[in-house]
Amino acid sequence: MKTTFHPTADNSTVMHNRRLHLPHILYFVFCILYLPVLLFSCSSDTEDYDPYHDWRARNEAWFKQIADSARRGGSEWLSFKSALKSPLYQSGQRSDSIFVHVLSRGTGAVTPAFTDTVRINFRGTLMPTQDIAGTPMTMVFTQTYYQSFDPATAAPQKACVSSFTAGFATALQHMVEGDDWLVYIPSDLFYGANAQGTIPAYSTACFRINMVGVYPLGTTVPEWK
Repeated sequence: MKTTFHPTADNSTVMHNRRLHLPHILYFVFCILYLPVLLFSCSSDTEDYDPYHDWRARNEAWFKQIADSARRGGSEWLSFKSALKSPLYQSGQRSDSIFVHVLSRGTGAVTPAFTDTVRINFRGTLMPTQDIAGTPMTMVFTQTYYQSFDPATAAPQKACVSSFTAGFATALQHMVEGDDWLVYIPSDLFYGANAQGTIPAYSTACFRINMVGVYPLGTTVPEWK
C-alpha cells in the first residue's frame, strides 16, 4: 500500500505510517522469494522418495531372518536346496536354498518332476517396505486369486514346472496335491541382478502356493471346471 505525502500533512505522521507498513512489505517480499523454494523442496522430497532404497542389502537381511526362523521352527518349516544344482554341490550359502512355511498339508501321493505339468494357485509378493508416509506396504506382482485365498473362487494356472524360476520350480517339485505353502525364495533363485517389470533387481520373493493337481509328462491335463 502506498502512502501519499500531502503538503499539509505532518512529517512525523507520514514516517509513522511508513514504519507501520514496512513489516507487511517485508513479509510480502519473503513470501515471493522463499515460497517457491519451500514448495520445490517438498516436491523434491516426494519425487526422490524410493521405497526400494538399499534394496539388495535389505532383502539379504530379510531373507536371513526368514532362514533363522525356519531353523528355529518346528515341523511346519522346511528348506530345500535348489533343484537345479547338483546334489553334490555344497557351497553352504543360504542363497542356494528356499525356505517353506507349511500352512496345510495335502493328501496327494505324487510330486511333480521338472518336466511335468501342474495346476496351482499362487500369489507373489516382495519384501514388505513403507510408502512415503511410513505406512507398511507389500507389493503383489502376480496372483491367480484376489482378496483372501478361497479354493472355491480361485482360478488356478496350468503350467510346466520348468517354466518357473529356479526357486519356484524347486518348491513345486516337493509338493503334493493339496499342499498350501508360503515359499521364500532368495534373489539368486529368483531374478537375481535383473529387474523384471515392476520387480526390482535383487528381490527376495514370497509366494503362497496351493497345489491343485500334478500331471506327469505325457498325460492329458483335464480342463478346469
